[in-house]
Amino acid sequence: MPMLNTTDILETIRMIQDDCLDVRTTTMGISLLDCAADDMDRTCQRVYDKVCRCAKDLVKVGEEIERQYGIPIINKRISVTPIAMIAGPSGGDPVKLAHALQRAADTLGVNFIGGYSALVQKGFSPGDLALIQSIPEALATTENICASVNVGSTKAGINMDAVAMMGRIVRECSERTASRDCIAAAKLVVFCNAPEDNPFMAGAFHGPGEPDCEINVGVSGPGVVRAVLAQHPDATISELADLIKRTAFKITRMGQLVGTEASRRLGVPFGIVDLSLAPTPAIGDSVARILEEMGLESCGACGTTACLALLNDAVKKGGVMASSRVGGLSGAFIPVSEDEGMIAAATSGALSIEKLEAMTAVCSVGLDMIVLPGDTTAEVIAALIADEAAIGMVNSKTTAVRVIPAIGKEDGETLQFGGLLGSGPVMKISKHSPAKFIQRGGQIPAPMQSLKN
Repeated sequence: MPMLNTTDILETIRMIQDDCLDVRTTTMGISLLDCAADDMDRTCQRVYDKVCRCAKDLVKVGEEIERQYGIPIINKRISVTPIAMIAGPSGGDPVKLAHALQRAADTLGVNFIGGYSALVQKGFSPGDLALIQSIPEALATTENICASVNVGSTKAGINMDAVAMMGRIVRECSERTASRDCIAAAKLVVFCNAPEDNPFMAGAFHGPGEPDCEINVGVSGPGVVRAVLAQHPDATISELADLIKRTAFKITRMGQLVGTEASRRLGVPFGIVDLSLAPTPAIGDSVARILEEMGLESCGACGTTACLALLNDAVKKGGVMASSRVGGLSGAFIPVSEDEGMIAAATSGALSIEKLEAMTAVCSVGLDMIVLPGDTTAEVIAALIADEAAIGMVNSKTTAVRVIPAIGKEDGETLQFGGLLGSGPVMKISKHSPAKFIQRGGQIPAPMQSLKN
């Protein structure tokens, strides 16, 4: 990696101080495939022991790098093998594994552990079914565990039985934690084409094709991109794209530095840098404000999808020039409750769920951290998941749904999460019933794009 010159160093310091630049997470991926036993209690102990052994220095090393380089590392996290793959051979209640992971999180002091997950794009194993049914209990009785389910892929199509099931599970998660702002649903994401090396929660898991242990880095800098564009109010569209690419290059180099150093100190392979513009509720740290800086009166106006497509593409191009290890999702996130500009646009009525769905065709993830009315049915939630999965399947991209039915709340009210999860206005959604479609079950076949061999 080339040496940085003084100008680059000073510019990075300014970005950190003035524009909310940070490393959003260092996430250690840990394989648990060697932890499965024929007894659930023994499996739980093996899982706890291995996670604690592999990640014992994760938080300490992150804090050391922060002090040495002056780079904020906001979260230290862990992702593990999809727990359904471990729960199946062990039998018994998968929730015990969620509690074992929670004990590990408490011992290690990490922010989240992701991987209470199942990959069911083509069908279910007994372990998959047991895990999915246990998700509401697992998330309601733990603080730091995140869950995900992959229901579709370009290669396999969409498992509509899983989609229907997840509509019920999402709603049950909200109901189980209604007195805590429905927080369990905020820790659950439903994917199509889920990546195996994503360091961001709630969708992080350590895919079966990954090494035994690795370190992945998630870098974020929407405030930096917005600030750069603000300095060029008369730039053409082509010039905006070049500005974003150059900025993404600089941000990714910082992530490369942190990942390389963390890998060396922890003695584990360096996996990937995920360059995702992940916003926060803080003023100036918003993807929506980048789009408005391009010339929109408000995020959600006509032109929003085109601006987001430009942003996402330029971010990826800048990132791959900066590092050969770019992976994960790497692009722009649009989580409504976590983005100050998105919150404002949704509250004013400029941004609708329908517009957000169009935006997901060109962004990094999908319908993320959207608060739905409390009376939204499981079938409507399932249909929303099916729509997003279809966009991902047909376009060979990752899409996801993380929605929170706000039990007891209606359009115009607000759900408060706090911290990085922020707060979200309850958004209107069509109440015309898709129940008959969802109840049909079966599989949406893989599209022609799947036949690329």
